Amino acid sequence: MRYADGGGLTQAGRRRREQMRQQAADLFTAGVSAIEVAAQLEVSTKSAYAWRRAWKAGGSEALQSKGTSGARSKLSDDQMRRLQQRLEAGPAASGYVEDQRWTLPRVVKLIATICHVQYSIKGASLLLLHRMGWTPQMPSHRAVERRRGGDHLVVKTQVASGKGSRAGWARGSASPTRRGKR
Repeated sequence: MRYADGGGLTQAGRRRREQMRQQAADLFTAGVSAIEVAAQLEVSTKSAYAWRRAWKAGGSEALQSKGTSGARSKLSDDQMRRLQQRLEAGPAASGYVEDQRWTLPRVVKLIATICHVQYSIKGASLLLLHRMGWTPQMPSHRAVERRRGGDHLVVKTQVASGKGSRAGWARGSASPTRRGKR
């Protein structure tokens, strides 16, 4: 199956899938069976039969891409461009000088300020991640063992003691059960 490689989520992936469906429509027009179409395009027979049903019902137009799934964005392309510029300028450019991080509540407030559109925190998260390509960043935590004032780590190592086998002279067992006491 050709779709398992992660295609279809981006604009290029949707175009690739649509081209494949149009190839299938051309093959159906030439009289090729659905099984042969599936073999030639390396897709499942279920997909080929579904495409053939859609092609019979509506022609090649029925196999065209319907665009992205899900709800439309509340922001226009111009608003997205302005938001991207403000986010890239950093939090200090928007008045957050005490903490140099973009948090979701700050992004929601920024969207409301520059675009006059209300987003929820979840909506802003989805907007940043899926439409704009921003990823969440976890703050780096200092290790407890880190010395104060220095950049060196205190590494605690434990040297293995020179014990013999765990049972003394006897070998261990690979059995998942233990023998009872005698």
